[in-house]
Amino acid sequence: MVPKKIDLKTVKHIAALARIEMSEAELEQYGNQLNAILVYVDKLQELDTSNVPPMAHVAATSTPMREDRLREGLGEKVLSNAPQREERFFKVPQVIE
Repeated sequence: MVPKKIDLKTVKHIAALARIEMSEAELEQYGNQLNAILVYVDKLQELDTSNVPPMAHVAATSTPMREDRLREGLGEKVLSNAPQREERFFKVPQVIE
C-alpha cells in the first residue's frame, strides 16, 4: 500500500486548474498515480548527491559545428518573387516613424 501524500480534494483541484473533467474513478486512479510519483521522489531525496556535480542535461551534449564557407547567395532568384524591390533589396512599408 502506497502512503497517501495527496488527497482527493487536491487531485480535484489539479484537474480543475488543468481544466480536465474526470469521473470519481479517474480521480482516484490519478490520485494513486500522483501519490506513487511523490513517494518515488521522496525515495530519490534520500540519495547522497553531495559529490555529484550539477548538470543541465542528463547526457553530455554538444552542438555540432560546420566549417564556415562563403557561398553564393540566392540573389536574383529570391528578388524576382518580391512584390516590390529597390535595387538589390526587398521594399517593405515603413513601420517606424
